[in-house]
Amino acid sequence: MRRKWTIGLVVGAAAVAITGTTLVGVSAASDKTAQSPGTIVCPDVRAALPAVPDRAADEVNRNLTLLQTQIDEATKRLASSAGQGGKDFVQNAILGPLADKRKATIDRIAIAIGRVTPPTPDLDAKNLATCQVQQAAATSTAAAQSTASAGASPSGHQHTQTGPVPADFISIRKVPVTRNTVARTTRRGSAGVFTARCGNNENGHFNSDNVVVAPGVGNGAHHLHDYVGNKTTSFRSTDASLARGGTTCRDRGDRSSYYWPVVRDITKKKNQKRVPGELKEDLNVGKVLRPTVKITYTGNPFSKVVPMPRFLRVLTGDAKAFTNGGANAHAKFTCTGFTNRISTDKYTLCPNGRGFTRVAEFPSCWDGKNTDSANHRTHVVFPDARGKCPTGTKAIPKLTITLTYDVPTGPSFAIDGFPEQLHKPIDEHNDFINVMSNSSMRFVADCINRGRRCS
Repeated sequence: MRRKWTIGLVVGAAAVAITGTTLVGVSAASDKTAQSPGTIVCPDVRAALPAVPDRAADEVNRNLTLLQTQIDEATKRLASSAGQGGKDFVQNAILGPLADKRKATIDRIAIAIGRVTPPTPDLDAKNLATCQVQQAAATSTAAAQSTASAGASPSGHQHTQTGPVPADFISIRKVPVTRNTVARTTRRGSAGVFTARCGNNENGHFNSDNVVVAPGVGNGAHHLHDYVGNKTTSFRSTDASLARGGTTCRDRGDRSSYYWPVVRDITKKKNQKRVPGELKEDLNVGKVLRPTVKITYTGNPFSKVVPMPRFLRVLTGDAKAFTNGGANAHAKFTCTGFTNRISTDKYTLCPNGRGFTRVAEFPSCWDGKNTDSANHRTHVVFPDARGKCPTGTKAIPKLTITLTYDVPTGPSFAIDGFPEQLHKPIDEHNDFINVMSNSSMRFVADCINRGRRCS
């Protein structure tokens, strides 16, 4: 099925609505406070674009990438100039030149679109070009020390990771028992389960790309992803290359791509051998931990499911929920043996650090037409709390990826993320591309509709 949206329109920090990079230098301003040079925050140019024709996409992408490079360079100047001047210095030496460069680049984007589909769009380049420095709030020495235990430093040295803080964690025993709101499966429903056996990334397939959100953009995620399924998934992937790729999945020739941000032991910052695909400049630190992976497809309590279309792109959660307000957050954390207790806004602390579990439930109500959409969400949406799909959508097999880790005890681990998100738990997210053959996906749907358990 032909995808109807041009989706390669993303900059280096592609999934970030507030586009900026944080380099935090924690220095003791006095014996009571610790301050950072702050974060450069710019309007999201990608979100302001009209529909971009395919013939303009390459040029638009190049300029969107350039916008991120400009922010990165300005952020480095900001970090290196700490203490050299006040607001006038920052405005005249950093933000002013950045705005001039951004305006010229935004104008080139508008011209590239207008050249293919006149007239040239008015992108309000002046406002989109204007960035600000968002200052980190001052914290007490005690707070700085608490932050240090979770990854920052009160010692006066620069650190590349800020957060999480102890308040981002909760003992699993303090999480209330979760009430199940999903209806029992009706006669018209589908109660089967298909399990995809795709291993635990024994091949060491990692990279900082995100081909769903940032196709064609290397390091488009700015944090490390852990993969199972298709062995070739990268920013260069296309439908055709994925269809040819090898797979770690053992059943039904499943070449689908399943991926998520890694979890790190942030107590181990130094002398760690980097895994393939890991970039130091992404500012995530700590030892990468390896999960046990379980992938299941289940049905809908009110209807039979229809097969997913091949090359369907689906994501769950929001990599930038902390700055976006949480509307698309879909985090679920629990522990082995406590799965009736689900935390949606804090990492769960498990007995002896064993069995920390991330449950990624994907939306399962498809519009029946598209394999992707401009925001990667409107073509596949979540059912309501009882499990019923909205009018005008069709139930497809519900994908759930369950990841279980042994982590260090205490608030000492974090999920990779964009620097400005501070490694908050609500930024949990997960991505999927269906690359099963049509016949294999029909088998999955039939298994579920017949109430069977298959693999």
